Amino acid sequence: MTVTRKQGLIAVVGSTASGKSQLAVLLAQRLGGEVVSCDSMQIYRRMTVGTAKPTPNDMGGIPHHLIDFIEPDLPYSCADYVRDAKETLASLDRRGVLPVVCGGTGLYLDRLLCGTTTEELPQRNHTLREQYEAVRLTNGNQALHDRLRAVDPESADTIHPNNYPRVMRALEIFELTGVPKSQWDKRSLAVESPYRAAVIGLRYCDRQLLYRRIDARVDTMLKAGLLEETSALLAEGVFERNTTAAQAIGYKELLRHLRGEESLAEAVERLKLATRHYAKRQITWFGAKNYVHWINADRNGEPRPSGELLEEALTIAEKVL
Repeated sequence: MTVTRKQGLIAVVGSTASGKSQLAVLLAQRLGGEVVSCDSMQIYRRMTVGTAKPTPNDMGGIPHHLIDFIEPDLPYSCADYVRDAKETLASLDRRGVLPVVCGGTGLYLDRLLCGTTTEELPQRNHTLREQYEAVRLTNGNQALHDRLRAVDPESADTIHPNNYPRVMRALEIFELTGVPKSQWDKRSLAVESPYRAAVIGLRYCDRQLLYRRIDARVDTMLKAGLLEETSALLAEGVFERNTTAAQAIGYKELLRHLRGEESLAEAVERLKLATRHYAKRQITWFGAKNYVHWINADRNGEPRPSGELLEEALTIAEKVL
């Protein structure tokens, strides 16, 4: 009987502003690894401040992959990410380098780790997309979501009505294959993972501490030029050509201000609130995954020292790898 070798990797997950990036770099420094991003927005060039891409100083001398390599007006799917991530992981494996996957896009990580079916999902269908867009523009996001619920209630339960790119994709998959997206997902989960992964999650016992970190992060991003970056992307026409980019938290809130629909102060408050809501969704997503080994990132209302988090993460990794 042939035993297939599984590549080992570490993944660091959690909500936005939880400290994932710092821990991933520390792990890579200690173990001679390299970081592989798992963020659906950091892939885009020139979307730097709004996606909180790590700076050269943040990277700590560690190579980072799958960041800043796609033009922002080009579509990029979860399937695209899985393909590119697998190629990157294989390259690191050939060099004997440990991958440290880091990011908060749970769907991307789930599909990467849980395997894929031998059947391929259909490509985007422009005719169907135009029909869906017409429904959305005429009747609103909820009407499109109601259509999804009628054919695939399980997917409708997991996709927010305002995340219309994913709603469209789920509808498209059903109409082209006759099989609900939720069933395709179950088929994928039934496939054995090709990786031996130590998935480490950072969580906060004090949710208000996390929210304060989020608010401070937004303030820092604004000082770093988030408004100017959004204005430049708007002028470039990126948000017209890429609806995913236009819906990215940080940009869509400031777009209302740039279009004269509300004051900057109002836009910033909505941005902070939207980021907190996004963090809640990330916490719920990762909290439901039994492959995540959790570390408390705070103690008595204060962040724990990074050295403590590193040692705890190493202990978890040693048991899995």
